[in-house]
Amino acid sequence: MIEQNLLQEFKISLEKERSLLTAELTSIADPDPKMKGDWHARFPKFEIVETSSSSDREVEADEIEEYEMRLAEEQSLESRLLAVTKALERISNGTYGSCKTCGKAIAIDRLRANPAAEHDMAHSV
Repeated sequence: MIEQNLLQEFKISLEKERSLLTAELTSIADPDPKMKGDWHARFPKFEIVETSSSSDREVEADEIEEYEMRLAEEQSLESRLLAVTKALERISNGTYGSCKTCGKAIAIDRLRANPAAEHDMAHSV
């Protein structure tokens, strides 16, 4: 069982991370109103080009590349936000700090390095 002061430290850390992740996601994506926790990267706003010059095609290619980067970033941020949210839920329901696989305590050093850890080192992926 984790001491109450450490549990509070991890909770504060996770809440701060959740706020930062949400802010970062908000800057590049919109939340899905139909599915909680799901986000959709916004396509960058660009001017509609009527010509087909090579410089116009380069601009369009850059916009598509930027969108692909946003998609990758959105997926990474969304995944981490889900892990942080689950960790906060484990704190609330009293299962935080126990390995999801074997039930043994996760080392405090591991939780300090990654407060959202679900597994001890023997069962980490």
